Amino acid sequence: MIDLPDNQNPIARKALEMPPFIVMDILEKAQQMEAQGENIIHLEIGEPDFSTPEPIKEAAQRALQDGDTHYTHSLGKVELRQEIASYYQRKYGVSISAEQVIVTSGTSPAMLLTFGVLLEKGDEVILPDPHYACYPNFIRYSDGKPVFVPVWEEDGFKYRLADIKSRLNSRTRAIMVNSPATPSGNVFSAAELAALANLGPYIISDEIYHGLVYEGEEHSILEYTDKAFVINGFSKLYAMTGWRLGYVIAPPEFVRPLQKLQQNLFICAGSFIQSAAIAALRECDEHVASMVRTYDKRRRYLLNRLKAMGLATKVAPTGAFYALANIKKYSDDSYAFAFEILEKAKVALTPGIDFGSNCEGYLRISYANSLENIKEGLDRLEAFLAEKRHKT
Repeated sequence: MIDLPDNQNPIARKALEMPPFIVMDILEKAQQMEAQGENIIHLEIGEPDFSTPEPIKEAAQRALQDGDTHYTHSLGKVELRQEIASYYQRKYGVSISAEQVIVTSGTSPAMLLTFGVLLEKGDEVILPDPHYACYPNFIRYSDGKPVFVPVWEEDGFKYRLADIKSRLNSRTRAIMVNSPATPSGNVFSAAELAALANLGPYIISDEIYHGLVYEGEEHSILEYTDKAFVINGFSKLYAMTGWRLGYVIAPPEFVRPLQKLQQNLFICAGSFIQSAAIAALRECDEHVASMVRTYDKRRRYLLNRLKAMGLATKVAPTGAFYALANIKKYSDDSYAFAFEILEKAKVALTPGIDFGSNCEGYLRISYANSLENIKEGLDRLEAFLAEKRHKT
């Protein structure tokens, strides 16, 4: 055995420096409390509470019975890639080739592949602050540098173009946009996306919450530029989080490099799961519409309660299944406050700091839970806050 020098840690720097995903810390603490007999209301996790629609499950069962359990093409099944291309044509009026689609085992591998083909060491990606917690970790893991642009409550947590322009330089490779967004639930307009597309760098558009929009409509970045990577998948819209299936739509010149990374890192996505995804795109519009109506009913209830409690943000969220609650009058430490709420009120909420320093003073509330549970959770939160005010 070779002895390591005293100053050399046996664990790789990338692993040591990777921060935790705080929402998972909250979830796991809540689960520990539940194992001890506590009744916890879960409003922290971004996971649909619906069962996967029956046509999807039936398609998976047929595929398994037919022996569809082997490797597929590394880009994904041609039939699924054609269906994704047709979906984007039908929904957004954009023409893409099935050869531009790389099917992945969830959207996280899609992001890893995308950053892998875009970034040399030190290259920069512009991100909003707040943002999805894992974005900067993927960028750093790919030897890139996240550059944070603060976005503000009064703007619906959306970019101000001047703030992006002031950070552009020769190392800027891409601008990240997530619409509908986590943690804010806000949706970029057509004009806002078009303006981002005109800035010059590649746009990486995380469209995983597309379809979950309750006022107005969402737009794909591909409506405004070909110089873009679209990240999307089946987890949120089709209640398929555990199935792990996503995809990236890439400019043609990047497909072969993406394919080589896929071949080496992942080989391909699951075969019978891809068959199920074809059924999702072809047969589940009514299932999705029913889920969307239910989410909207919950959203409206949540927003009314937050307004009555004095926690509502200045711009109401219109997409995804999240709302931010402004708790600055109660705490400037959302991490400690979220764990205090969990311990005392038995409600699991995500601290804003998970999404960046500019989200300190907020809690993210997911309404991917039953209306009954949302009501109970908010009742408990309201009682907890009343007790806080009483003590002060």
